Amino acid sequence: MEGMSHEHKRSLVDFAEYLKQKSQQPSQKLEPEEKLKPLVQPRPDEENIINAIKRLRASFFMLNTDVLLNETSSLMTQHIVQGRDAVEVIDDLETLFDQHYQNYLQS
Repeated sequence: MEGMSHEHKRSLVDFAEYLKQKSQQPSQKLEPEEKLKPLVQPRPDEENIINAIKRLRASFFMLNTDVLLNETSSLMTQHIVQGRDAVEVIDDLETLFDQHYQNYLQS
């Protein structure tokens, strides 16, 4: 973690806390014929990536977050390690969740 800015270190710790919370939550099982609609929460003007992930998970509560974990982690890493802009990463996270929701609707 040497050479990382304080903000990136904080983001890394926040992400670790998010993963810990996620692992402690029971997964929801839904009937296959049920197609739920997202409870879209508006995006705040200023939002960090961890809060964006929490917002999207709450909005798209019907999605299996285990499936999203790898792609979400990859985007988070792009921000923390590679210094990619948080706004761009959040845009990609929103697209990712929407794509998975569209797959959910077609399944």
